[in-house]
Amino acid sequence: MSTTDAPALQTQTLEVPGAVLTYDVRPGPSGSPVLVMIGSPMGAAGFTTLSASFTDRTVVTYDPRGVERSRRTDGAGVSTPEEHADDLHRLIAVLDAGPVDLFASSGGAVNALVLVARHPGDVRTLVAHEPPAAAALPDREEALAASRHVHDVYQQRGTGAGMAEFIRLVSHRGPVPADWAEQPAADPAAFGLPTEDDGSRDDVMLGQNLVSCSHHEHDFAALGSTSTRIVIGVGAGSDGELAHRGGEAVAARIGVRTVEFPGDHGGFLGGEYGQTGEPEAFAAALRRVLDEE
Repeated sequence: MSTTDAPALQTQTLEVPGAVLTYDVRPGPSGSPVLVMIGSPMGAAGFTTLSASFTDRTVVTYDPRGVERSRRTDGAGVSTPEEHADDLHRLIAVLDAGPVDLFASSGGAVNALVLVARHPGDVRTLVAHEPPAAAALPDREEALAASRHVHDVYQQRGTGAGMAEFIRLVSHRGPVPADWAEQPAADPAAFGLPTEDDGSRDDVMLGQNLVSCSHHEHDFAALGSTSTRIVIGVGAGSDGELAHRGGEAVAARIGVRTVEFPGDHGGFLGGEYGQTGEPEAFAAALRRVLDEE
């Protein structure tokens, strides 16, 4: 393990099976549980604004395997929620801070649900924000096929075409039609994406995580009986979208409530990756949830 210290930030690495993870620790006063913030495939940089609202706690963020500073060492082309959950379990053990509070967004929420199903003692409160749990939806077969279609378009036509189809899917509101793959394809140029295929097939989301994440079959029996307090977050501005619906479906299956958070799927972002939500209001809502008994 290597450490680089900065006045308010400690960047460390952790070797795990098949990868070397990079994570950041923002030290805060003792007395409150450590707050871990995760996404997937979004890395630690996506939580820069949100973490600044929790200086009264120690906050930990990380880059999932294969993302940004965290490199894979096994050469595998696919990352699974089980692998990510094991990485998180090992990271929390290294923190040696007892059960943590965990805010998990998007694919990170899928991975966090796997973690608490397997290792409930790791987490005190999990706030799982908009898990794209397509396999839990009433229209699961159509949603899973559409997710696979996005991956197939990426493999056949490259990043621009694949990302355009991804945007078309995740912004669709309501049940996914059975003829999704037969509908007109999204135009990459309409989203400012490249129209030419550069031949690369190493996109972390489209190639490594999309199918394994959306197709994951959650252990709802374990989640329904876990000692971890689970809160499912959904965006006020994303009603009807796949990840919002996925959150509602997971909450219904495990018998917990959903909490509406400001903004849409990226409501906590403050300009990271070119997206700005409502980070101050989002942080206030997250704090209220974490402070509840």
